[in-house]
Amino acid sequence: MNSAKEHADLIKSGLQCYAPNYQPRNVVLKSAKGCEVTDVEGKRYLDFGAGIGVNCLGHQHPLVLDALQHQARELWHSSNVYFNKPAIQLAERLTALTFAERVFFCNSGAEANEAAIKVARRYGYDRDGNGKHVIITLKGSFHGRTLATVTATAQPKYHTGFEPLPGGFRYCEFNDINHLKSLFGDDVCAIMVEPVQGEGGIRSVSEEFLQTATQLCQVHDALLICDEIQSGMGRTGKLFAYQWVSGVEPDIVTVAKALGAGMPIGATLLGAKVATTLRLGSHGSTFGGNPLACAVANVVLDVLYRNDMLAQITRKGELLEAGLLAMGSRTGAFHEVRARAMMIGAELAPPYARQAGEILKASLANGLLVLQAGDQVVRLLPPYVISEIEIQTGLQRLEQALADCNRP
Repeated sequence: MNSAKEHADLIKSGLQCYAPNYQPRNVVLKSAKGCEVTDVEGKRYLDFGAGIGVNCLGHQHPLVLDALQHQARELWHSSNVYFNKPAIQLAERLTALTFAERVFFCNSGAEANEAAIKVARRYGYDRDGNGKHVIITLKGSFHGRTLATVTATAQPKYHTGFEPLPGGFRYCEFNDINHLKSLFGDDVCAIMVEPVQGEGGIRSVSEEFLQTATQLCQVHDALLICDEIQSGMGRTGKLFAYQWVSGVEPDIVTVAKALGAGMPIGATLLGAKVATTLRLGSHGSTFGGNPLACAVANVVLDVLYRNDMLAQITRKGELLEAGLLAMGSRTGAFHEVRARAMMIGAELAPPYARQAGEILKASLANGLLVLQAGDQVVRLLPPYVISEIEIQTGLQRLEQALADCNRP
């Protein structure tokens, strides 16, 4: 079949068969290796989105392939009726590397946050019955698409049409310490915070805000939950983004995305206060702790702690940030560039403001995959293994996309 016709036919079929909740770009990807993706027509693209921060080791990383092939020859799935070796090894390593004493495995970030919400509610129930159940989240946050996590997501655009929403959530103005204090009381069981908001535009919670939240949790016997779905697993140059702030140790951390380097997996890390809150039968996940996914997650940890990978992530993030700042100076395209290592958002300025979607299309035409956050931020989440040459090439393609969008 003619490759162009096949491409068009596949897109037409996808539009007819998919539920219409997504609006995919008009490209059908076929294969990938390293930081490059190829479509069914053979066109190649540099991947600066990493599957929304998931493919942290790029595509077809040799250690990931080895782990998958080895595990596929042994055990694919067992359910939580039984133990399996990769899941035990991953749980051991996550507890050894972090504050956590126990780990709950699931399949996605939303599920990890669902578990965190249930743990927090149960923690409050154990102390004060139903009177201690409120969870505070920040405006601009994004915690998932399930009914509970979309309610925790303090953005009304995600709520419309799904009411009535679950109760028990309060929304705090971003980085507003006085507002946070006014929302706290003994009915609060937890505050859930993304140390760096991803969908909210790559905005970092201030050190003072996170430290104040920690103190308020101590005063009111509440839990600090850090949602590190997008910012965790090395994305900001540390295993977790909260580790950049002194004096902060959460009670719960949720991870997913980069944890599996492309395999679906999520985890809820439980500190001392809540290590045994999930009692027998109180929660579950059929695919949680899947041997294939856990085998890959163990490889991710191997790579993160080998050859100064975290330092490399920081250095590459600085190169990207510097390149975007220089681009902004030349083009006037950016109002602000916000970066935490390889988690980067470029907020658009006039005449590019509110053109993030068009810039993504133009980038695609120029052989570059990028993301957006809202309608004004171009978001970059490249694989950690990207080379300096690929960084420069990608930046050149982005600048060409900006030029294409600004032609009379």
